[in-house]
Amino acid sequence: MRVLLTTWGSRGDVEPLAGLAVALRELGARVRVCAPPDEEFAALLARAGVPLIPLGPTVRSVVAGPKPPTAKDAFRLAPELVAARFATLGAAAEGCDALLATGLMPAGARDVAEKRGIPYVLACFHPFGLPSRHFPPGRRPGKQSSPEKTDLKALWEEDAQRVNALYGEALNRHRAAIGLPPVDNVRDHVFGDRALLAADPVLIPWQDGMTELDLVQTGAWVLPDDRPLPAELEAFLDAGAPPVYVGFGSMAAHAPKDAARVATEAIRAHGHRVLLARGWAGLAPVDDAADCFVVGEVNQQALFRRVAAVVHHGGAGTTTTAARAGAPQVVVPQIADQPYWAARVAELGIGAAHAGRTPTVDSLSTALTTALAPETRARASAVAGTIRADGATVAAKMLIDAAGRERPPVSA
Repeated sequence: MRVLLTTWGSRGDVEPLAGLAVALRELGARVRVCAPPDEEFAALLARAGVPLIPLGPTVRSVVAGPKPPTAKDAFRLAPELVAARFATLGAAAEGCDALLATGLMPAGARDVAEKRGIPYVLACFHPFGLPSRHFPPGRRPGKQSSPEKTDLKALWEEDAQRVNALYGEALNRHRAAIGLPPVDNVRDHVFGDRALLAADPVLIPWQDGMTELDLVQTGAWVLPDDRPLPAELEAFLDAGAPPVYVGFGSMAAHAPKDAARVATEAIRAHGHRVLLARGWAGLAPVDDAADCFVVGEVNQQALFRRVAAVVHHGGAGTTTTAARAGAPQVVVPQIADQPYWAARVAELGIGAAHAGRTPTVDSLSTALTTALAPETRARASAVAGTIRADGATVAAKMLIDAAGRERPPVSA
């Protein structure tokens, strides 16, 4: 049995697929992964034993500029990704028994599966943005709007029109080229009726009604990492008390201004050493003091067990990794689902949610006071034992089961 997995997005979209690929292989399936051709994604998938089939442009070329992508950029990227999916997935799907897609609006993936006559599964790492009877587009649970003040149906119809404007013409043009009829609602077509929610139930306690889709929560898809920490990092960790880790992942265009300086001053004010993750934001030391160290790509699963706290942007992957490690967190959310993860960390008592996107030394120091408190460390340690480790295996079994059922009719 062969399964095709695909995504286009940041590391937080790619690494879970690597974890799922490992789980599928352990159950006897063969796996192909189509993902952006960024060097670090190729290395990540190689570590999982799965070669990368390049899909579309590199993510870094799109998001790592000094400013966030514009609407014009989005209208240029959307048809490019649709074309890439029809071409790349169309070839990669040959001989496959199921196709799972995730990441940035995977328009084109379901269509390839339809043409091949194989099951299609959508996966997501949070439910925000899925059609809901209770929440407007982009509004996370916990921020429910009054029905008297908000016409939710109209807002979701506007959201569907926005997706159609971005993807509709390109999708239907490519569907016509392979003999498929047009679709009227690209968003609902891509989402389908059922999806997998690859998030831990402790971090996202799923509730019926958050979305109109039949959403099956599997738990987070974690790629096991047994790499040793670099010798220089080990020496730094051994040279003193646990440092505070600071990293903003792929948030190059969104990382807070002067993040390294602000974080360094706030952490030093608490008497702790500083561990900066370079990331796409290029965090660098503000001076040559020995209490600061910079890391690149590293085993976060091992590292987070040895730090005093983790200051980060609130990506699903980083939040889950820190929670599993029992590391207190300070979440400085920037975009999309990140405010939810920040709020959830605070609600669980495993860290602090920074108020606003741009911290000052004082505001970050206040958040660190909460994260570095002994009771927060104790709570984070307790919650760590409740985070599931079998999410990828649960999803892999579902995929294999779906692939083993009777295939849908092959389109002419």
